[in-house]
Amino acid sequence: MGQEISDSHFQAEDFDAFRQRLQDETRLLQQWFDDGMFPRGEHVVGFELEAWVVDQAARPAPINEALLQRLADPLVVPELARFNLEFNGTPQRLSGAAFSLLADELQHTWGRCNRLAGEWNARLAMIGILPTVVEGDLNPGNMSSMLRYLALDEQLRLLRDGTPVQVDINGRDRLRFSHKDVMLESATTSFQIHLKVDADRAGRFYNAAKVASAAMVAVSANSPYLFGAELWEETRIPLFEQAVPVIGGERVKRVTLGTGYVDSIIDCFAANLNNHPVLLPELMEDSGEQLLHLRLHNGTIWRWNRPLIGFDRLNRPHIRIEHRVVPAGPTVVDSVANAAFFV
Repeated sequence: MGQEISDSHFQAEDFDAFRQRLQDETRLLQQWFDDGMFPRGEHVVGFELEAWVVDQAARPAPINEALLQRLADPLVVPELARFNLEFNGTPQRLSGAAFSLLADELQHTWGRCNRLAGEWNARLAMIGILPTVVEGDLNPGNMSSMLRYLALDEQLRLLRDGTPVQVDINGRDRLRFSHKDVMLESATTSFQIHLKVDADRAGRFYNAAKVASAAMVAVSANSPYLFGAELWEETRIPLFEQAVPVIGGERVKRVTLGTGYVDSIIDCFAANLNNHPVLLPELMEDSGEQLLHLRLHNGTIWRWNRPLIGFDRLNRPHIRIEHRVVPAGPTVVDSVANAAFFV
């Protein structure tokens, strides 16, 4: 769901201070690469699954807060909309029965959550775009009560000078409409595959993930419909890309395959700094050693393949490639099979 923040309103000085910390942390990350601070040989796979909560008519059911409170499972967290959930799994080393372990755990968590949803006459669904969703469902009243989402909506609207987002998707049918808020993104739900890799080869893994993207969409596409129109085989792709258009001061889109291949994964973080205005200038008390500002900014740039910085239990940094082109579902087995195919 991304990093939560403590405030949703910012002043000009917040942006200036945040950008200075972002510059400092980007330089620190470069130093870590130069000094070989990253451990090697620990290849690990994990995932995030975004799912729908639907009622008996398979329409979006905005009950995630009550359901999450009843579930009380740290592996299941809120998403942008009250009718979405995010499922996580325990990352597994790439050896032995790694994918079976991922599938078994997810199936258990999914089943428990699905049974509890029945208490509200609801159930869970996995698909890139729910065919029954209508634009009226994508309203601020259905936004999860997290400051991160309120702030994103406000900042994106300011950078667009208050103008609506214009969507134009030409497939088997053509669909054109405008939308005023960030909730359009909640119509797109993904199965995001995380692969922890050696830092000195992360650029090659990132480039390879781009190459694999076409094949991954080809094997996993399941979302041709939006608001009654039949569009792309995976309409989630153009919808998400158009939901966050190029905004003031940006050189490239925030939702994109990127501008080319990289020599080093640090190139992505340099591009974050140079190409994208800060959206969430949350200032945090930190020496910089956790790269909190760099990671928060990176979380507001939705590349289809996104490099992530994390830390292990020994506080050692690591690099993950987050592969985001795959839609959710349609089943646990399909999702984990897609992860295996990607790896």
